[in-house]
Amino acid sequence: MKILLIYPPFLEARVHEEEISAPPLGLYYVGALLKEKDYHVEILNWAHMGNASDFMAQILKEKKPDIIGFSILQANRWGALEIAKTAKAINPDVTVVFGGIGATFLWKHFLTHFNAVDFCVLGEGEYPFLKLIRAIEKGNPKNFKSIKGIAFRTQGRPMKTGRPHPIKNLDDLPIPSKFFNYQHVAFTRGCPGNCTFCGSPRFWGRRVRFHSAEYFVKQLEHLYEQGTKFFYFSDDTFLINKTRVLDICKKIIERNLKISWFAISRVDLVDKEVLHWMRLAGCTQISYGVESGSEKIRHFLNKNIQSEQIKKAFLLTTRYGILARAYFIYGSPGENRHTIQETIDLIHEIKPLSAIFYILDIFPGTTLYDMYLKQSGLTDDIWLQKIEDILYFETDPHLTEEMILTFGKKLRTAFHEALPDFTRDIELTEKEAFREFNADFLSRLAMTFSHGDYAKIEHIPNKKETAKNLYGRSLDYAPNDRAYLGLGMIKQQEKAFRESITLLDEGIRLFPENDQLKLCQGINHMNLGEFKSALGCFQGIRDSNQAEPYIKECWKVLETIDNNLTLFT
Repeated sequence: MKILLIYPPFLEARVHEEEISAPPLGLYYVGALLKEKDYHVEILNWAHMGNASDFMAQILKEKKPDIIGFSILQANRWGALEIAKTAKAINPDVTVVFGGIGATFLWKHFLTHFNAVDFCVLGEGEYPFLKLIRAIEKGNPKNFKSIKGIAFRTQGRPMKTGRPHPIKNLDDLPIPSKFFNYQHVAFTRGCPGNCTFCGSPRFWGRRVRFHSAEYFVKQLEHLYEQGTKFFYFSDDTFLINKTRVLDICKKIIERNLKISWFAISRVDLVDKEVLHWMRLAGCTQISYGVESGSEKIRHFLNKNIQSEQIKKAFLLTTRYGILARAYFIYGSPGENRHTIQETIDLIHEIKPLSAIFYILDIFPGTTLYDMYLKQSGLTDDIWLQKIEDILYFETDPHLTEEMILTFGKKLRTAFHEALPDFTRDIELTEKEAFREFNADFLSRLAMTFSHGDYAKIEHIPNKKETAKNLYGRSLDYAPNDRAYLGLGMIKQQEKAFRESITLLDEGIRLFPENDQLKLCQGINHMNLGEFKSALGCFQGIRDSNQAEPYIKECWKVLETIDNNLTLFT
């Protein structure tokens, strides 16, 4: 039996693409369990396919799956439905299974309105999906009713069998990295919070379950050996158990895994000790759900955190050389100019070095959605429209689209205009063991202003000066190849080629394996007409494809010079 697991395309382009571009980790867990049971399984990431329907149809024809499982979010459900329809047209006998958060909360909707969907898997899907496949193999529909955690049609009407019991020991699941390569990992399932806008509590439950630290780090180790050096720790709240987090960090260090990673946490869970060990283990960013500067709005969102906790978390996180990123939500009930100003005031107090601003969305499985259906008298049929989500302000007569656009622009502009000041206020720990980490942190941040995302944002003032300052501070802590490169490139842009050469000479001496330093240095020499020196730099680069165009240009110029000299002798 051949099984395809597909992460389908989204209706709309994403603003923050990195957050949804990778298949959910659940697909890899399902795939790993099936592979362990000797099933033929492939995972296809079609999130970026858009309207490439002909290509997708051709792949389905070539692979000839017996069963297709889709990982459903609200935003990609129509992509999945289109692919399912195509798959059925190619092979009417193929079985289509929807799973994930979208299928869990809209199973009746899918089975009522879309004949291409045969089954939905509800909640934690590994074992229900495996049991479903075995029942399909046996060809006896009566077996379906005994499988907890699925939904299907019986006598033409949708029915569900009930939620499965949560997996007691997550370590019983096979480690997905034995079979697949990916960057998003998770240590936990569940979240003790109960935010009104989030479906996680109902999907996973509010009781948090853990992998062992050994399982989790072994997974990282497998992926590291496959060449993956950067990870997203995708837990709703990675820091929910400090003792376990410290164990993970120490194991990463003991096994000499030279990795970097991002995590997510609540602001009321961080302290100096855990930040110390997280940074030593490679953590470079923690995202915190701040949501609003208004206590009133945070109360409505059921985000039970205090302003003082937020301020403390951002201060400490930055002090340990970890970029503190803030998530903000605007357009909530009661939002107005005053509450937006409260958020701006909080931004100036906590000085986040990265911030993401979302308009409040309404999704199935959330308290907010229940309130919406009750107040509007509508049903799940609202999702028959080709929409990704429902924006709260569209349901509130006190809020208009013009107001929301104004609020968003004001928040983003205030943040961007203040960013250079935030960087000047950075205070880092002076512990000797952190000098190299501090240098790394400052040079990473500098690169965003000189050549990264911030370099492209018009409202951020003094970007080049901010980058220079950060690169310089980086080198004050310890030699750092990124800082040498960044400063060298800025000097090059300013046509200060000799100053750039001096900087890069020192960088190359300290970091002789860094090809980017050599490339930048070679370009300096070319700009000065020193083609033999440039050639020496380029010929020392290991990546011949990267250096080849410059080498050819140098030889071309040198040969022209030799030919001209020959003509005059």
